Amino acid sequence: MSEDDSSHAAAERHAPERRSWLERISSALSGEPTTREDLVELLRDAQSDGLIASDTLRMMEGAIAVSDLTVGDVMIPRAQMVSLPADARFLDLMKMVVESGHSRFPVHGDDKDQVLGILLAKDLLRGVVADNGPGTVHELLRPAVLIPESKRLDVLLREFRQSRNHMAIVIDEHGGVSGLLTIEDVLEQIVGEIDDEHDDAEDPNALIAAQADGVFVVDALTPIGDFNERFGADFDDDEYDTIGGLITAAIGHLPEAGEELTLGRFVFRVSGADARRVHAFHVGVLGDA
Repeated sequence: MSEDDSSHAAAERHAPERRSWLERISSALSGEPTTREDLVELLRDAQSDGLIASDTLRMMEGAIAVSDLTVGDVMIPRAQMVSLPADARFLDLMKMVVESGHSRFPVHGDDKDQVLGILLAKDLLRGVVADNGPGTVHELLRPAVLIPESKRLDVLLREFRQSRNHMAIVIDEHGGVSGLLTIEDVLEQIVGEIDDEHDDAEDPNALIAAQADGVFVVDALTPIGDFNERFGADFDDDEYDTIGGLITAAIGHLPEAGEELTLGRFVFRVSGADARRVHAFHVGVLGDA
């Protein structure tokens, strides 16, 4: 038997098995009674059989999971937002834009809950360099999209695509700003973390990891209660849930890698951060732990 004949015979042997799987997945997608868990199991079977790649499986699972998530589950909290004051000079605004590395910014009035609009960095740059340009930042603002924490992520993603907006301001039940969400944040729930060249890799295996030199690597998403329990600390968790939120609020702006803050008997140094959020700290304990 030739090599081509052997390959054809092997394909014929596997054809019923493949058709069987395709019939199962087709049935799952045709609206017949089934559960989401059954669908995920079918996709995992397909990956095991080599019909889809592991990366494709992860994206499919992420897309399915998005329908169970709300804006409040994944938003960037208020403490980690970078917003700009509407009354600042153009030069000061340019400095804040450059330092943050963002491309879009909420602009607020006297109160940070008073969001006046969204400023794009490119609009600010054009306004600064234009002859007889705008007199105030108000003339450069684009409308802000306000959404509740309870909005489903899949619905928001569809609205982002239809409106071509890339940022939404999240409002709590009292009408105050509780955070923001970008289209990138939503997509990361499907495809995984989208790193850029400024991201630093941290230990993914533990929220708090001890190093040989006595310094601890602490994930910014570590709950304040867990931090207190580990180190015998007493940081208040009434206003902020995570160490990242607490330290960002104490510093007063979104910190960059290398910035330090001493809080109580702890020295926090930002070891991982990007243009949108803090990822990790190196924490030293002063005196006895």
